[in-house]
Amino acid sequence: MGKTYVGSRLRQLRRERDLSQAQLANTLGLSASYVNQIEHDVRPLTVPVLHRITEAFGVDATFFSRDDDSRLLAEIQDVMGDKELCPTPVELQELSEMVYNHPKLARVMVDMHRRYHTVRDKLSLATDTRNAPNPGEKSTTANALSMPHEEVRDFFYARQNYIGDVDLLAEETAQQLAITPGDIRRTEDAIAQRLTEAHGVKLSFTQEVDDTLHRFNPDTLELSVATRLSPGQRAFRMAAELAFLEAGDLIDAAVDDGELTSPESITLARRGVASYYAAALMLPYEQFHQSSESSRYDIEYLCQLFGVGYETICHRLSTLQRPNMRGIPFTFVRVDRAGNMSKRQSATGFHFTHSGGTCPLWNVYETFTNPGSIMRQLAQMPDGRTYLWISRTVRHHRSRFGEPGKLFSIGLGCEARHAERTIYADGLDLLDFSNATPIGAGCRVCTRAHCAQRAFPPLNGQISVDAHSSTIAPY
Repeated sequence: MGKTYVGSRLRQLRRERDLSQAQLANTLGLSASYVNQIEHDVRPLTVPVLHRITEAFGVDATFFSRDDDSRLLAEIQDVMGDKELCPTPVELQELSEMVYNHPKLARVMVDMHRRYHTVRDKLSLATDTRNAPNPGEKSTTANALSMPHEEVRDFFYARQNYIGDVDLLAEETAQQLAITPGDIRRTEDAIAQRLTEAHGVKLSFTQEVDDTLHRFNPDTLELSVATRLSPGQRAFRMAAELAFLEAGDLIDAAVDDGELTSPESITLARRGVASYYAAALMLPYEQFHQSSESSRYDIEYLCQLFGVGYETICHRLSTLQRPNMRGIPFTFVRVDRAGNMSKRQSATGFHFTHSGGTCPLWNVYETFTNPGSIMRQLAQMPDGRTYLWISRTVRHHRSRFGEPGKLFSIGLGCEARHAERTIYADGLDLLDFSNATPIGAGCRVCTRAHCAQRAFPPLNGQISVDAHSSTIAPY
């Protein structure tokens, strides 16, 4: 492993567990002086000690790796790339040292930067008189420009898309209901029976043709579900309502811990955690993890085995981060043709820029030309890190002739070092990344030079344009 000094990380881990150095030393079977020397970077971390720590505390070995900081480092680069706040460039090495040694300070800076942009946007809207009813008056839309969905995305992002207490309770309930792979109608019936017998819910199925897929009245305990949904979709919506009835306290505790800033964000987060419970109930962690590993993360096989859709399987794969039973740390995205990212969850270091736009060379966009087909891509970021991306389109809620449907591309990505654990790595050369597609987090923050697809110059760079010559790149 070489000499790896992890003093700040070990100290962070000890404080999170509310342990003294003596207690930590006793847990690891080491002397207190030895632990003190590791914490003060006098001694490096050895492999035997690393194994003791991972076994005792259930943390992944990458907790002590600088690679584990890649997501936070990318976010700090976003902050420092904002010329309004930081006109002078800061060397990447300096940012890396700050992130590694002072991660809490780095997270505070990232949070302050996001809040600054939110306040700036609200102020811009509040002072905009173009849509005011009378000249000189402020716009009636100036009451707020909150972005609840962005807050909720960050809520899950900060937890690496894993909520342990909710996941464990859902798995326990799945055992009580005897939910097993292979019979989605049995799962639907079991959830429906739990709702009616344990909670007195009056369940009905409706053939309404409007856009309502399910509706629950907490006062009358009446739940109606559209028959147009598949058995898996019906079971999921019933499970989400069961979450509020059986895991309401855990949902509220998780949301309260998120420090969300608006009632809309809180409501959206509660629904998001309830949906998390529903997926964990229908796809119980241990069963799903075992099936994923044994099938080498074959998404279409898992869809058939568990009887749910492609998007649901991909989303659940991105949550397999239980200590001592971790799956591949995946990033999950859902985008449309225009590049709008309506879902994004990450258990890995892949970073989504807040500066607008993603990379057109990313294969999630190419799937729209081959609907329904799974496409693979080895993609390399500007920092040299390479990812395997698996992408496919899905279509939502189109059940009648002439009814407009929704077409999305679902992307699931992991670092290339995990790729061989998946069936999608078969036939790919994972030893030579020279043919990997060069992509970036977005043109405004991408430092890659000579890119023919660049739409904007980088935020923190000089624009070089010669009026009398041209190159493949516009800037």
